[in-house]
Amino acid sequence: MSTSAHLPAESAETHAGATPAGGTVTDRLVAANSRYASEFTDPGMDARPVLRVAVVACMDARLDLHGALGLSLGDCHTIRNAGGVVTDDVIRSLTISQRALGTRSVALIHHTGCGMQTITEEFRHDLELEVGQRPAWAVEAFRDVEQDVRQSMQRVRTSPFLPHTDDVRGFVFDVKTGLLTEVDPAS
Repeated sequence: MSTSAHLPAESAETHAGATPAGGTVTDRLVAANSRYASEFTDPGMDARPVLRVAVVACMDARLDLHGALGLSLGDCHTIRNAGGVVTDDVIRSLTISQRALGTRSVALIHHTGCGMQTITEEFRHDLELEVGQRPAWAVEAFRDVEQDVRQSMQRVRTSPFLPHTDDVRGFVFDVKTGLLTEVDPAS
């Protein structure tokens, strides 16, 4: 069961997936945006990240990347997906980030206790049986988080589309301690 330290106290049903009183979860998000926008002022920023870095990370809700890395709004590009793996779409985003928006560094962040360590490529087969069509994408599941970080670093470093591959580093974020451990690309 997941919890959020940032949500106001509500009934257990709301956090377990039930519809909140007065509408859907998306309605709640839209209402929160309305409150946010009422106090919003244009920060006057360019789309180019101030620190010229792109962070590729898992979409896991436990990862507060800005907090964990000491980042502020406008500091970086953040690219997230299941597992934080480097896929063709991540290469597409990094290519745009580097070639059109000036980033030069790439930080790859996987984490302990990742759900991608508990599923297999069989997931695609199960989907095909359920919906009658095989997904065109790979699941990109993995067992060894550090090895997958190494593979992701290698995919970035060898992409012909990325001109800046000198500063590509990979890490594992510990969801229990909040600490990053750097992964040696040569191990």
